[in-house]
Amino acid sequence: MSASAALNDSLWSAPGATGKNRTMPIERDRRAELRVLLAEGDSERLFEVLADDWPADALQLVGDALRSVSGGSARGAGLARRCATELRSRDWEGDVELAEVLEARLGEGPVRLLRPIAVDLEELAMVLEGDPVNGGGRIDLRTGEVWPAAAIENAQDSGDLDQDDEDDDRWLWVPCEGSRDGYRDMELFTAQVEDRDLAARLERALTGRGVFRRFKDVLAESPTELQLWHAFSDERQRGRARAWLAAEGYSTTA
Repeated sequence: MSASAALNDSLWSAPGATGKNRTMPIERDRRAELRVLLAEGDSERLFEVLADDWPADALQLVGDALRSVSGGSARGAGLARRCATELRSRDWEGDVELAEVLEARLGEGPVRLLRPIAVDLEELAMVLEGDPVNGGGRIDLRTGEVWPAAAIENAQDSGDLDQDDEDDDRWLWVPCEGSRDGYRDMELFTAQVEDRDLAARLERALTGRGVFRRFKDVLAESPTELQLWHAFSDERQRGRARAWLAAEGYSTTA
């Protein structure tokens, strides 16, 4: 996401929040601000934003921001150390991998022998967890650009691929791993919803066909919870993309 897109996103806000630790729109605005600061590399402003409480379900995003700017700063080192500790404590998929990166930058852990690549984890997650019929794709190992399967097919059909584009050594192929993890995310999120009536309706939505659409339709009745769901889902997808990339021998620098 570009800095301008993230800024535009932060202008939107949901109605007031309810329930302990389930705040929105402030949390959403802070996540959007983090994206902007990550894109801009504004270390001083980033340290100010992270000085107190961190946005809910944003450790992956926080860790990536600190990975980019924390070197050489005592203030940044303290925040990176805290983030690594919280990542290891939470232990979602991809959390240990990011904690290791932060600890290595601090000189407090080994450096994993992973090839650096400037890949956008959110774009990678979309390819990994997209439509099983049309999902999957590849990563350009020279640039880090993610090519969904549809983009590859369009380029082939239009004759826009040259001979170099067919060099297998240039690409890391990405499978579509289906919706199982996404379904598990919905179950986990439902379990933490404090409004028991809403939680019960979400549980009913998780049965039968079309569960993803039905789940979001129920959440649409509660804009606060819908935005919390997006934050929760994005964070878990980002972590899974990181873990997949590490298993393939790569680490993102984006």
